[in-house]
Amino acid sequence: MDDIFTDYNQTRGYLNSCYGYVPTPDMDRASYTDESENADINATGSSKYDFWYDGNITSSNYADYSTDGSPWSDLYTGIRKCNVFIEGMRTATVYASEEEKAGWVAQARTLRALYYLQLIKRYGGVPLVKSSVEIGHDFSQDHKASFNEVVNFIVSDCDSALMVPDTEQGFHWAIYDNQQGIMTRAVAYAVQSQAVTYAASPLFTDGTYTWEKATSINAEALNQLLSHDYKLFDDKPSPDAAQNAYALYFITNPNDQRSYDKETIYQVGGQRQVWKYAGLPSTTGQEKAGPCPSQELIDSYEMANGQSPIRGYADADHLQPIINPTSGYDPNRPYEGRDPRFYASIYYNGAPKTLGVGGSETQPFTLELGTANNLSATEESGVYLLTTTGGDPFIQTSPLAEKLNGYSNVVLTFEYKSNTGIEKPEIFFNPIAGGRSTTYSNIPPATDWTTYTIDIGASVGQFTWGKADDFLRIDFGGLAGKDIQLRNIKITESSGEGSPIETFVGGKEAISSTNIKNTRTGYYLRKFNNYRSGSGNNADGYIRLFRLAEIYLNFAESAYQSEGPDVNITAGNLSLSARDAVNTIRTRAGMPPLPIGLAKTDFEQRYRNERRIELAFEEHRFFDVRRWKILSETDQFVTGMRIEKAGNNLSYNRFKLTSRKSTADKWLLYPIDQSEVNKIIGLGGENWQNPGWLD
Repeated sequence: MDDIFTDYNQTRGYLNSCYGYVPTPDMDRASYTDESENADINATGSSKYDFWYDGNITSSNYADYSTDGSPWSDLYTGIRKCNVFIEGMRTATVYASEEEKAGWVAQARTLRALYYLQLIKRYGGVPLVKSSVEIGHDFSQDHKASFNEVVNFIVSDCDSALMVPDTEQGFHWAIYDNQQGIMTRAVAYAVQSQAVTYAASPLFTDGTYTWEKATSINAEALNQLLSHDYKLFDDKPSPDAAQNAYALYFITNPNDQRSYDKETIYQVGGQRQVWKYAGLPSTTGQEKAGPCPSQELIDSYEMANGQSPIRGYADADHLQPIINPTSGYDPNRPYEGRDPRFYASIYYNGAPKTLGVGGSETQPFTLELGTANNLSATEESGVYLLTTTGGDPFIQTSPLAEKLNGYSNVVLTFEYKSNTGIEKPEIFFNPIAGGRSTTYSNIPPATDWTTYTIDIGASVGQFTWGKADDFLRIDFGGLAGKDIQLRNIKITESSGEGSPIETFVGGKEAISSTNIKNTRTGYYLRKFNNYRSGSGNNADGYIRLFRLAEIYLNFAESAYQSEGPDVNITAGNLSLSARDAVNTIRTRAGMPPLPIGLAKTDFEQRYRNERRIELAFEEHRFFDVRRWKILSETDQFVTGMRIEKAGNNLSYNRFKLTSRKSTADKWLLYPIDQSEVNKIIGLGGENWQNPGWLD
C-alpha cells in the first residue's frame, strides 16, 4: 500500500477502485410497494415476488428475494476502500499538488458518506467503521451505531469535503472531461439532504435531527444547487419525441457534462430496457411486463385542474372509490384530463403507443459518403466499396441539404453486399461528442444486393438531430478486414400515431392473470420508455439516484414540518416556503399550484401524494412508506382495473389482487444477513440482527 501512494497513476487507480459499490436503482423495486404488482406473480408461481408477497422471507434468504440482494458486504467493501484511501493520503508522497490531493480525499469522503447513507436507509443503525480494519482487528469490540450517529458522520464527511476549494483540481461543481460518475459538490449536498430528511422522520428520529435542523441543512443544499446552475429540466419536446418535459427528461442521457440536463445530480447504472423487461407484449422482443402499475397509483394522479379524482375508498378492498364530484373525473372515461405526468408514466387502455405530428411518408433524403478513418473507400457509379483497415473504422455522410420535417419515424436505409458482415455498427449524430451515438444490431453477410433498414428515430429525437448541415458518422465495428458495398443510402421520415393500447380483455395488450408478458393490473409502465425502443434499438432512459426535484421535496417536507406550509425559509439567495417548493415541481409538470393556507395535515397529504407521483418508480416509495411508518396502511394489497369491451362500449371493473404478508414492523428494515450476524454473536456475543428477523 505504501508503494501505491507514491505513484500518481496508482493513487488515482486506487481512488477509482473505491467507486462502484452503490446499489443500482431498479424499476422492479416498485413491485415491492403499492406502486405496482409484478407480472411474475402467478406466472411462475415461485418468483421472488411470490415469496415476498407471501412473507416467506428470512434473514438467511432475504438476499435471494429482494430487488438488490443484500448489499451489506458490497457497501462495507466500498467503505473499507475509502478508509484505506483517506488514511493513505495522510502520509502519501505522490507527486501532485496539495489542491489535487485534497480533491481526491474529498471524493473519497463523499463516496464514503454515500455508502453509509445507502446502508442506514436499508438496515437502520450499523457499525460505524471510520478507519481501515487490520487482519488482527478485534471484532468483539465493535458495536452498531445508532442511525443518527451515522448521520452525524455522513454530514461531517460531506462538510469536510465541501471545505476543499471549488476548482478543477479541487472538489468542484463542474463535470470535466472523463469525469462522469465521480463525486462532486452537488452529490455531497444531496447526500446530506436525504440523510437528514430520513433522520427526522418517524422511523429514525431520536431528537438528534429535529425538523428545524433538517430544514436548515435542506435549505442550504437547495440554495447551493440553485446557485450553481442546477434547475429542473423543462425543455419542451417536439410532438413526436415525448409527451412533455417530464417524459423527455427520463429518456434523456444524463452523460452530457450538464450541458443540457441540469437536473441530474448523480446517475448510477446504465440505460434501462423498459421495452424488454417491463414492456408491452405487442413490442417485438418483449420478455415480460414487469412491474404493472397499481390502481392505487393511478388514483393518486390528480386531474389537470389540480383536484384529486378519488378521495379514498368506501370499502376495505378499495373497490368502491369515493369520487370527488367537483373534480371532473368520469368513471366511464377515467383516463381523461389527468396530471400530465400520468401520460408520461403509464400505458393505459386507449393510450397512444407512439407519438406523431400527422402527415405521411416524406420524400427520402439521399446521402453520400465522404471523410473516412481506418477505412478504404472507393466509389463507382453510385456504389461505395468500403474495407476496414484498422481499429475504429468509420466514414461520414454528406450533410442534410435541409432540415428533417420532424415526423415520428426516421429510418436509415441502404442496399448492401458483404462477404463478412459488420458487427455492432455504431452511428454518431453530430456533433461527435458527449455520448451522441447508438449501437445497432449486426449487419449479416449477404452475397446479393439486400435492402437494410436501421430505425434511427429514437436517436434523432434524443440528440435533437436533423437540422440542415447535420451529418452522420457510421462506425463499422472495431476490426480490420471487414468489407461492405453500399448504394442508395437514404433517410426516410414517416408519421403515424400507431394503434392505441388495448388492455381490455381480448385486446393486443390484454390483462392476464397468468401470462408473464401481460399486465396483471390493466396498466403498463411508460416512464423511462421511449416508444421507439425495440429489438436492436434500445432508446429507453435512466433512473437517477439523485436529482434536483428530490431536493426540492426534501426541503418542502422538513419546512412544512418545522415552520408550516407557507412560511418563507431564507438561506443565501434562497427564499422559499414549503408550498413554493412543491409548486415549483408542479409548475414543471404543468399542474396548477397548491393553494395558500392549507392546514398542516392537509398539506402533508398533498405533499406525500406529490412525492409519490413525481418520484414514481425511482425507488423512493419503498423507503418513504417505511420512514413514515405507514407500510401497514399502504402495502397490504393492490388493486387493478379489468376492462371488458362489448361493441364500442367499455365497462370498467376494479378488482383486488392477492393480499401481501410483508407489512409487519419487521419489514421496515432489511435484515442483516444471518451469517454475518452469527459471526458477531460468535466473536462477542452481541446480536446485531434487526427486530423480528432472527431466524
